[in-house]
Amino acid sequence: MKISAIGEILYDVYSAGKILGGAPFNFAYHIKQITGNSNFISRIGDDSNGAEILDFLSDSGFNTNYISIDRFHPTGTVMVQMLPDKTPKFEITENCAYDFMEVDLKINDLIENNTDLLYFGTLARRNYSSEKAVRSLLGKNIKYFCDLNIRQNFYSKEIIEESLIASNVIKLNRNELALLGRIFCLPDDIEQAAIEILGIFDLDLICITLDIDGSLLYDGVTLDLHPSVQANIADTLGAGDAFSSILALGYLFKLDLHKINSLANRFASEICQIQGAIPSNNEIYQKYIREFNNEKK
Repeated sequence: MKISAIGEILYDVYSAGKILGGAPFNFAYHIKQITGNSNFISRIGDDSNGAEILDFLSDSGFNTNYISIDRFHPTGTVMVQMLPDKTPKFEITENCAYDFMEVDLKINDLIENNTDLLYFGTLARRNYSSEKAVRSLLGKNIKYFCDLNIRQNFYSKEIIEESLIASNVIKLNRNELALLGRIFCLPDDIEQAAIEILGIFDLDLICITLDIDGSLLYDGVTLDLHPSVQANIADTLGAGDAFSSILALGYLFKLDLHKINSLANRFASEICQIQGAIPSNNEIYQKYIREFNNEKK
């Protein structure tokens, strides 16, 4: 399966240091570790953070052909404050390199000829330049996965609506569902809201993550509710991105919804047990590599 992602790569900055992150990058990194291949489209600054990112990606065997260098804007950063319940509060730096992404012939060729599914979110569409870049890649003869990832006030009704219309699969959390409910006058009941969203936007699959209550998947026929997997939580940063990676793979492999939900919850739980969104070693991926290798047979 050929999966690409477009969007932010950045450093999550804690009081004790910084950790590489950004939802689209986290997603693409997990896909790479599980399947051996993924492509990531982004932009970093011509600075020390950008150089560190390139070194890390090169050492990890990650394809950097679609990551451009910006000489005028810094590599993205997010100030992260961990709340008492171990959930993160974000303060996202504006006018970073990823806000100025551009699409060239090489990227167009990647999407049109070497991508089965493209992942995107809304944060990378907050600036006109990057919004134009993302929009130019929509509407191709491929599948689209939108993880809304609403952050602060970096969204608009138009961007949300266009993203949903363009997508085959969407993932959102409880708070994002409430926002959609206000925008599109959806029912308060979560299951009914999921049914309406799937119908309105002609989706193949909708996922609503519900924190400690697990997650809901609906594909127009089956509605699957799965409880969260209990874990000794270090922090929840990147758990949703881990969930998205399994959700996307399960969708492309046409797995049973209950199996997708179970695997995605388990992987998200394991990411919650480390600090940050990216594991320091590849051991965590081994069971998922075996799982999807078996699906290929």
